[in-house]
Amino acid sequence: MNLKQTASKLVKGDVKGVIEDVADTLERSVGLSGVVIIAIASMVGSGLFVMPSFAADIMGPGIWMAFLLSALVVFPGAISKSELASAMPSSGGSYVFLERTYGPLFGTVSGLGLWASFLLKAAFALIGFSAYMYALTEYFDVEVNMQILSIVTLALITFLNILGVKKIKAVQTPILGVTMALLLLVCILALFDGNADFSRPLTTKGGSFGEQSFKVAEAAAFVFVAYAGVIKVAAIGGEIKDPGRNLPLGILISLGLVTFLYCAVTFIMFAAVPEEAYQVDGKPVENPVFVFVDYVAGTKIGLLAAFLAVLTMASGALSGILAASRFVFAMARDNLLPQALETVNAKYETPHWPILLTGFAMLLAILFLPVKDVAKLASGFQIMVFVAVNSSVIVLRRSPQAQEWYKPDYKSPLYPFVQIFGIISGVALVYLMGEKALIGAAGAGALGAITYIGYGRKHNQVITTPFKNLREQFSNPTKAEHDLRLAAFKAADLGLKNHLTLPEFINALKALGVSYTNDEFRTVFHKADTDENGVLDIDEFMILIETIDDGPTKSEAE
Repeated sequence: MNLKQTASKLVKGDVKGVIEDVADTLERSVGLSGVVIIAIASMVGSGLFVMPSFAADIMGPGIWMAFLLSALVVFPGAISKSELASAMPSSGGSYVFLERTYGPLFGTVSGLGLWASFLLKAAFALIGFSAYMYALTEYFDVEVNMQILSIVTLALITFLNILGVKKIKAVQTPILGVTMALLLLVCILALFDGNADFSRPLTTKGGSFGEQSFKVAEAAAFVFVAYAGVIKVAAIGGEIKDPGRNLPLGILISLGLVTFLYCAVTFIMFAAVPEEAYQVDGKPVENPVFVFVDYVAGTKIGLLAAFLAVLTMASGALSGILAASRFVFAMARDNLLPQALETVNAKYETPHWPILLTGFAMLLAILFLPVKDVAKLASGFQIMVFVAVNSSVIVLRRSPQAQEWYKPDYKSPLYPFVQIFGIISGVALVYLMGEKALIGAAGAGALGAITYIGYGRKHNQVITTPFKNLREQFSNPTKAEHDLRLAAFKAADLGLKNHLTLPEFINALKALGVSYTNDEFRTVFHKADTDENGVLDIDEFMILIETIDDGPTKSEAE
């Protein structure tokens, strides 16, 4: 990337040109197999380890059909997200696409909805964590208050997120792989179990073709969040080789594989084990995989599965906080939320306030929301996001203003019928989930609107002059001016990493006599922070801000 040319594009407001320059500097190292592995690892978790018993409580043992129906509704969203990500491969998430399509008001609503869905899914994982931990402590006759244990675990993983644990996926994926290998082995054993009744998930009262089959749509809506991770991989679009091919193909392959996994495992779970075994005192258990493995392979193998599930749920909750907090961080960078929520920790360079806010919201969900409502709300928010993503493709394809920059490498087939199906089916599922999902959707919309009207509308103004003026003021310095500025930036660097956080950046410029409003300082910082990680490299910023043309510097002229 030519820094001078990129700086010139920033001044001219050529956002697409800057995105292309930055994307070109990224190492595209993830191939098709990598996309599939990342997408599968993002999907399989609480959806398989906790949800089956709750879904069965809705319709009975035929829940494999609910997972299949849910996947059919997910499919249009996956196709649409593939197209959006191929048009903006360096953008990281649905919030960016929706904000760019519909503007800051809708961006605020969707951003908070995404934040809520990811934190609720992470809270659901912690609920599963405590249930599988209970199976272990009960066997070894150890008394532990599971709610307190969940809260302590939440505090620990929140703290780890602030510290900046960047290798969680490297640990999570092999743990998940071993767990799934064990579960599939038990499924194979169950196929040869003479006590298995393969008609149970099909033709019994709660089977997919039984008397309660009409409830399959409600169950499908409930398990929808199990597929939410299918589009997470789009956030690393800038690191994927040939994203126009590998991103959509990888998403579709992983969706197909996970759908088969969900359907096959849940079919065998309820064929091998009677439905009542997944209930205690008339309520669904929160550790159905332990019940299944214990019933088929014995208690010791069941405890091994429970131990692996504990690790899987904890790591899933950890990465869930990370994902959820980034939505708040991104919204603050767009001046839709207060500055504190985009300020990263000077020492660890992580957005500590969004992480703490997300952890606190998860705590409230664990303490006050019933388990089933947590899953319902998470699924409801995710369905609405998929509906909005489908509509974004239609809007951007038909918008004359978008034609200048919206040029996807991959275009979804059967447009717009696939998107229309995704919108209609998504709305239908939210309706079938019942009034709690509708209340949650209305609440998220109201909160987003209030946030935008109360804060975002005032601060989310497109300001182009502060950065340009600062560059003109700082360009072509004498050696003394350069040294003074460098000394001010170094003095403000409390983390001693040659990086500046937003507050450090503001303090340094104020010390140099720059008189801007707080929003103007934020605008300059955002334009200079091209990789959007919340910190500026001092040396790179000095080059960017002091170089405006190829003419002689003041010192050279003198």
